[in-house]
Amino acid sequence: MTVTKWTWLVIVVIYLGFFSWYTSFKGPLTQQEIDHYLEKVDATPEELASFRKFMEDDDGDDFVMINIMEMNDTPLQIEGVEPGETTDEVLAKYMEYMFPAMLSRASHPVFQGQAASDRAMDLMNADGMETWTGAAGVRYRSRRDMIDISTNPEFTGRHEFKVAALAKTIAFPVAPFNYLGDPRLVLALLLGLIGCAVGWWQARSVGSA
Repeated sequence: MTVTKWTWLVIVVIYLGFFSWYTSFKGPLTQQEIDHYLEKVDATPEELASFRKFMEDDDGDDFVMINIMEMNDTPLQIEGVEPGETTDEVLAKYMEYMFPAMLSRASHPVFQGQAASDRAMDLMNADGMETWTGAAGVRYRSRRDMIDISTNPEFTGRHEFKVAALAKTIAFPVAPFNYLGDPRLVLALLLGLIGCAVGWWQARSVGSA
């Protein structure tokens, strides 16, 4: 078996392994799962109705949660917040749980940035929404994955740090979601480039022999 064939075999195995981990194949949430998750959530009737619809509309695919945030100048002094800590430090305590939980489920931020203006550029029927600190988009492999993260008992304590750090926030899901920076596309292009380079190198070596 030539070096080129071995290279393409390894490339295919690597890509299939990544693709199968990064992509959800479990399909939409079942009614049994929906009922199970509803029992785990402590919320108002209006929030439960919204949560139920979010689950019932599941297409089984990935989506992005858009987060728009305004940070407190100083964090709320709740249990676990030390005197003198900044809002960024308190929010980092929240992310200590979120990052590992997200990455273990092929979920991750796709963009994050600070506000380029201290005032919103366009508002319509949104009183009190004039100022924001920044925004971020988080890609989740599926709604099932996001709900598993947020209903984990460990999340409950950590979420309090987010509440302490933020003055206000809006979070809403966007689906379907497609973007040129999808790691599945980037990895396919990178591995394809490596495979072609190895094939070119071997052909050149044989031709010059």
